Amino acid sequence: MGIIMKLDRSFYLRSGLKVAPELIGKQIVHHDTEGTTKGIIVEVEAYIGPHDAASHAYRSLYTDRTAIQYGEGGFAYIYTIYGVNRCMNIVVNRSGFPEVILIRALHPSAGLELMKKRRKQQSIRDLCNGPGKLSQAMGIGSEHYGLDLCGDELYIEDIGYNVSDVAATKRINIDYAGDAVEYLWRFVEKDSKFISVPPRR
Repeated sequence: MGIIMKLDRSFYLRSGLKVAPELIGKQIVHHDTEGTTKGIIVEVEAYIGPHDAASHAYRSLYTDRTAIQYGEGGFAYIYTIYGVNRCMNIVVNRSGFPEVILIRALHPSAGLELMKKRRKQQSIRDLCNGPGKLSQAMGIGSEHYGLDLCGDELYIEDIGYNVSDVAATKRINIDYAGDAVEYLWRFVEKDSKFISVPPRR
């Protein structure tokens, strides 16, 4: 691994389909009152705004929940599924282009004991292999909605991690989304044992 550098705004101000595969191998860092946790991103999904039937901003839907997507990239979009699980997304592209990247799985890299405590789980492999799991392990909640990822609390850094093979596959659990089900907008580190669902071969 080389020099560690926090991603700056320019990284996020691009199309989600360019940003998403480049997030594989980057590291999320969260500092809070309980401690510091870190995880290397091994799985993401891109959601590309008004023309993507799987996106919360499909057909330019603008609500209190989706509002942050319409601003510039580099901010956190957090939402709740099943009434309890939080999902962390990264807003990307320029203002007016509501695109986000869902973080689906991490390879835990620091703060493992804190992650285990939060998850009540001892298996490192199962700490962050799903969007709800990783948010719980990393201490990411609805209070982080709209947080600037270029700040010092929750951010992403380039640690020089060499990803040998990134695979593009269909996204998960979007059966409602018509033709968008077929889009290859899920990106994974192909040989990682920490992803949520192995890519089909």
